[in-house]
Formats: sequence, structure tokens, C-alpha cells
Amino acid sequence: MTLKNKDFHGYPLPVILSIGELVVDVTIVPQTSLRADDDTPARITIGGGGQAANFCAWAAALGERARLIARLGDDDNGRHLVAEIEAVGVEVCAVWASEPTGVIAVLVGPNGERSMATQHGAGIGLRSEDLRDEWFQGVGLIHVPAYSLFLDPLRSAARAAIEGVRRSQGLLSIDLSSVAGIKEYGTRRMTSEIEQLKPDLLFANEAESTALKVPLEKLAEVAVLKLGAAGCRVMGRTIPAPPVVEVDATGAGDAFAAAFCLSYLNGATPIDAAQRAVSVASTAVTQYGARPR
Repeated sequence: MTLKNKDFHGYPLPVILSIGELVVDVTIVPQTSLRADDDTPARITIGGGGQAANFCAWAAALGERARLIARLGDDDNGRHLVAEIEAVGVEVCAVWASEPTGVIAVLVGPNGERSMATQHGAGIGLRSEDLRDEWFQGVGLIHVPAYSLFLDPLRSAARAAIEGVRRSQGLLSIDLSSVAGIKEYGTRRMTSEIEQLKPDLLFANEAESTALKVPLEKLAEVAVLKLGAAGCRVMGRTIPAPPVVEVDATGAGDAFAAAFCLSYLNGATPIDAAQRAVSVASTAVTQYGARPR
């Protein structure tokens, strides 16, 4: 059962919240180079995805209570996705819609790199008036993918959710998410948005940081530069990643952010949180798919 119609009086609220998309991930791993106008053998899997949802799934797998706010199509895909993520311990505040549930096709290259084609569907239609005050009471941290800030009305809902958590003294974490999204949204506009929101934690990879054109350290109390197989950089220190055989980087950034946020929220220093995050993300890239196995 989702929490949409649940009475929250006396109910233990989760310490971690994210808001954004819960979608179908179709992951395609070709066994050879793609052949134009012909068949290519491939490993194809279908499961749940969406950056906010993946973050929550990893948070739950790491032993914390996690809550997701998402808008889904009132269809078989939407109902299956909710049941699937609830089964791994994530509490879902679902807003049901007439539009279809979103789908992302992920094409994985020979070195684990990814190309994604996205059909947002119902997810970006979440509105601030869909939110309920009790969803934010007692939340210690809200993690917001920049995907949730790029498009209205989801953007307005994310801003309202941030305000709801901040009213109860919760922390704000933002992941820049996408170079293309930043450029389409506008670099100056994105920078101004982050400056206004004043995140406690800010995550970006090198390409996203470069696209923003402003040092991450000027935008957040703790800025974390994700370096992929090289680890990460935080507070002026590089935290190396252990050597692993990478097969699929899908969801590794969400695993990293979840581990960092949970460690930091529970009192770890940024360096200690980064070490934990690098370890978890290094495990994530050794498996196929965006969620913990």
C-alpha cells in the first residue's frame, strides 16, 4: 500500500526524502557493436528507474528509512513500479495521473558508459498542490535531482517540498544530474537557482561542474565532485575508488549520493562520508541495472 491515503498520526517518518521521477528503465547492453539496419545480440533488462527513485532504493538498501514523492500513470507500469520499490523498503507517496508512466531507455557501451532516451510521461506533471504537509514532518534530509528542477510544474513541486523540509530544519542535497539539462535550462539560471536554494550538499560530475561555470564550493556548504572510477573530490581532498571491473554505471551516482547523504546525516565528516560513498558506488558499477541487487 502506498502512503497516499495513510493516516500519519503517530507514524514514524523516514529520515530521508526524495522527490522526482519513478519510471520504467529499459537497459540494453549490446554484446557486439551495433549493426545498422540489422539485429545485434544484447542483454536487455526492464526494471524501475528514475534518479529520485534510485536514490531512495539505495538509501533503503543501506538500512535507512526512505520516502519517495512521485507522480505516476494510473496504469500497469505505474502500479508495478510502486509495488517493486515498496518491496525493497521505500515508502511511496504516489500521485496518480491519467498520463502514462515514464520510460527511460538506457544503452550501455562497452566500457560501461551510458546513453539515455527519455519519455517523461506523468512524472513531470507533479504540482505543489499535490503535496501534503505531513509528508515533510520530521524529515532530516531531502535529496533533489536537478531533473526535478528543470521542468514545470515538477519544479514548483520540488521547490515547495524543499521549503517543507527546511521548515523543520532538514538538510538539502542537490545532484546536478545532467549536462544537457543544465544547458537547456540555462547555465546562469541554474546557478541562480542553486544560489537561492543554498544546498547543504551539492553533487556533480566533472562535465556538470564545468557546464555550471561556477566553482561548486561557492554554491554549497559541502560540494562533492564525482570522478567516476577515480573516486571523488571533497573539501580539497581526492578520495580514490578501489579498482573494480565496471559493467554498468547506471545508478552508481545515485548509490554514491545515498551513501554520502546517509553518512553525513548520521554525523560523519565529509571525508568519511565520501569514503563510504566511493565504496558503495564501486560496488554498484559491478552489477547491471540502477538499483541494488
